Amino acid sequence: MYIIENANILKDKRLTTCSLIIREDRIESIQSSSKHYRLMKMNAEPYIMTPSYVLLNSKISPDTSFRDLKTMFIDQFLLKGCTALITFVQVNFENELIERINEMKLTLLSSPLDFVIAVKIPVRLLTPSFIRKCKKEKVPAIFVEIKCPEELANMPWGWIREALFPFNSPLIPIISTSNKKEAGFTLSKWKSIMENEKISAFYEELEEDLPLSINVLNHLGLYPHMASLMNGTEISYNLYVKGRGIMNVDEQKLFHYHGDRLVVTVHKGKVVRSGEEVLFKPGYGEHVKVRTPAYFSL
Repeated sequence: MYIIENANILKDKRLTTCSLIIREDRIESIQSSSKHYRLMKMNAEPYIMTPSYVLLNSKISPDTSFRDLKTMFIDQFLLKGCTALITFVQVNFENELIERINEMKLTLLSSPLDFVIAVKIPVRLLTPSFIRKCKKEKVPAIFVEIKCPEELANMPWGWIREALFPFNSPLIPIISTSNKKEAGFTLSKWKSIMENEKISAFYEELEEDLPLSINVLNHLGLYPHMASLMNGTEISYNLYVKGRGIMNVDEQKLFHYHGDRLVVTVHKGKVVRSGEEVLFKPGYGEHVKVRTPAYFSL
């Protein structure tokens, strides 16, 4: 056991100073002071601490070489303070589901990051039968590619809602048109249907390569298991050198504008980035399986 004392944890633009008691790779408790503990101590006072990030990335493919994957993991994730990723596999036919998921699992065997595998489908494949297969495989999210609002008409939405229950993997729209006006109308139509039918869904597209918010991660069933510093959670965090210009910013702005101040990233208790050096650990990442989406009440 050891203590991270004087930790300045950033949450919702506010810094809270506390001490974290760590047992192996988990936070055993969070205290306001560590004076009464006779344990090895690490002073985090010169830094701002945030949970490590979770990013969405769709560019990983079974055809990607290990060399290219390693470069991607380092440059696009570890150097940015990300220790977990969400990706998806393209499924065009119902009988492809398990094969595509297994291909991606094999591709990510060497991942130093924890990973979550979702699916992406054309809207025509959004059927009760396919959803039941996803539910059996515990697919945490279904990305639905929509070209125009007409594709949303005459869908068996009631049956789709029933098929999703009780696992309720959220449906996430991907609008595939370059016409901004039509894209906006399609998204508006999607939101209206999801609200009226009371289907677990996101009303907006998710941006790639940006830290996913707590609300998004909770809806996916990943919070507080990921991206949190709470009692009982794995100790995964970033340390930024403190400075006047970053004392009142949120995590998104830290990620966007202050990457030069990021000096340490810890994943499940192990340092994976120190200064400019990345300690690449092939296979250290785990395939994270969601038990129940949106199980944690915010």
